Amino acid sequence: MPTVHLLDYVAGNVRSLVNAINKVGYEVEWIRSPSDLKNAEKLILPGVGHFGHCLSQLSEGGYLDPIRRHIASGKPFMGICVGLQSLFEGSEEDSDVPGLGLIPMRMQKFNSDSKSVPHIGWNSAIDTRLESAENQSFYGLIPNSKYYYVHSYAALYTPGLLEKDGWSVATATYGEEEFIGAIARENIFATQFHPEKSGQAGLRTLSAFLNGDRFQALTPQASLSLDKKNGLTRRIIACLDVRTNDSGDLVVTKGDQYDVREKDGVDTGGQVRNLGKPVDMAKRYYEQGADEVTFLNITSFRNCPVADAPMLEILRRTSETVFVPLTIGGGIRDTIDTDGTHVSALDVATMYFKSGADKVSIGSDAVIAAEEYYEEGEKLTGKTAIESISKAYGNQAVVVSVDPKRVYVDSPDDTNHHTIRTKYPNAAGQTFCWYQCTIKGGRESRDLDVRQLAKAVEAMGAGELLLNCIDKDGSNSGFDLELINDVKAAIKIPVIASSGAGNPEHFAEVFQSTTTDAALGAGMFHRGEYTVSDVKRHLDNGGFLVRRPEVDN
Repeated sequence: MPTVHLLDYVAGNVRSLVNAINKVGYEVEWIRSPSDLKNAEKLILPGVGHFGHCLSQLSEGGYLDPIRRHIASGKPFMGICVGLQSLFEGSEEDSDVPGLGLIPMRMQKFNSDSKSVPHIGWNSAIDTRLESAENQSFYGLIPNSKYYYVHSYAALYTPGLLEKDGWSVATATYGEEEFIGAIARENIFATQFHPEKSGQAGLRTLSAFLNGDRFQALTPQASLSLDKKNGLTRRIIACLDVRTNDSGDLVVTKGDQYDVREKDGVDTGGQVRNLGKPVDMAKRYYEQGADEVTFLNITSFRNCPVADAPMLEILRRTSETVFVPLTIGGGIRDTIDTDGTHVSALDVATMYFKSGADKVSIGSDAVIAAEEYYEEGEKLTGKTAIESISKAYGNQAVVVSVDPKRVYVDSPDDTNHHTIRTKYPNAAGQTFCWYQCTIKGGRESRDLDVRQLAKAVEAMGAGELLLNCIDKDGSNSGFDLELINDVKAAIKIPVIASSGAGNPEHFAEVFQSTTTDAALGAGMFHRGEYTVSDVKRHLDNGGFLVRRPEVDN
C-alpha cells in the first residue's frame, strides 16, 4: 500500500485518522523527529485544542522550518483543524504565538451572542467558485455534502480576498458569519472540518487529496439546492448504555429511570436487559446516518486494570468502521489502578482518546467539582478533571452529562434554587419547580440546581452539556422542553437534549420549541421501533436541515 506521513505533535484522537487513511488505501508512517520530514512525500498535519499550545509544540519541537521547507518544495501537504489554522498568521486564541504565515489572515472567535460556541456539528464546505460557470470543486468537496466541524475560532471569509492570490476556498455559514471550511493552492490543502469524522463525504475528500485528484467536475445533482443545503444541521445522536450482564458479557442495555433489569422476574430472573452488542449496534446506527455515537459505560470495572478496560477495546473496534464522532462516558476520573498506581482523570481520558474516542463525558465528578467551585467563591482550581482535560485537548473534547430531577415547591420563596413556573403541576397542584442535580446514576441527590451546574462547568472549560432528565427517562413521552430552554438561557456552550424520546415527532418538537443544538435517542432505536433514518426523514420532511448518509463508495 502507498504511504502518507503523519505528524502527531499534540494529543488527540489520531487513531480515527489512521483508520480513515487505511480505509482509503494508504498506510501511515509517523514523523518522530524534524529530520524525518525530509523523507516525507505526502504530509498530513492534524491538530486539536488550543492554537497557541499547538503552534508552541511545533516550534519547541523544531518542526516549523521543516514544515515550511516541505511545503516550499511542492510536496503534498494537508492540514486538519488546527492544522489548517497553523497556515494563517495567527489567532485571537493566543495573539502572542505566530502561525506559519502562509495565509495573510488571522483566526477570530465566533460571535456567541446569537449562537452556541464552540461550533460543533455537521456543516457545509461549498466551493466559492460554484457561482461561476466552472461547475467543479476541489478535492472531492460536494456542495450538498456535510462535514464534521468542532471549533471556536475560524477564518472569517471575505469574498475574493484569497481567491485573487490563487487560493481555492470552500465556506460554511454559522449564524450570520461565513467562514473558511477548506482551502487549497497548488500542493496545499487544509480543512477546518475533520474528514476522518465526516463519514463517506470525509473519506472521499481524504482519498482525493492522497490520490492527487485536485479538481473534479460536479454532477448536476451535486449542484442542486445550495441555499437550502448550506448551514449547520440538526444533530441526531445515538446513545448506547453499556454494562456487563449477569454472564459477564458487555451488552447494550436501557432502563426505565435508570433501572436496567427486566421487570418480569418469573421468566427472566430480573436479568440485565440485553439489547445487543455495542460494536455491532454502533456500526448499524452509523450506517443509518447517526451524526454521533455515544457510549455510556455504566459498569465500573473496579477489578480491571485501567489499561485493559473493556471499553477501550470497544472504542478501538468501533473506530475501525464508524467514521463519525465517538463519545465515551463513565469512569473518567482520578482512580487507583489494580496495582495501587494513581491514575489521573487526564491519563484515563488519554487512554480513551488513543483508543478512538473524540470526546469524554464526565458525570458525577462534574457535580462534585461544581459544588467545590461555589464553595471556593466561584474560583477555578485548575485541578478538576474538566479543567485538566480541556486544557490538554480543548474544551470541545469534554462533555458534561448531568442527571437532574424536578423538585416541586409552592413558591420560589420556598427554595434558594432557581425555579421555573411549569405547565405541568404535580399531583399536589404545585406549579413551581427547580431541577436538582444527582450523582451515582440518579441514586443520590445534591443541593445544587442544574443552572448552577451548567454555569460552573462552562467556566471550567466544558464544551458541551448532555442534558438528561430523570423524570423523563424511559417514558417515551418526549423531551423536557422546559428544562432545555431553562438551561439554554443560562449558558453559551452547546446543549444535547436527552431522555424521553419515543418517536420521530419528539425530535421535531424539541428542535421546534427549543434552541437545543442536538438531540439524543436510545431505547426507541435499540428496540427497533424507529431507526435514525426514520427520525431524519421526518425532520427533513418538516423542513429541518439534517445530514443524510452517503452511499459507501
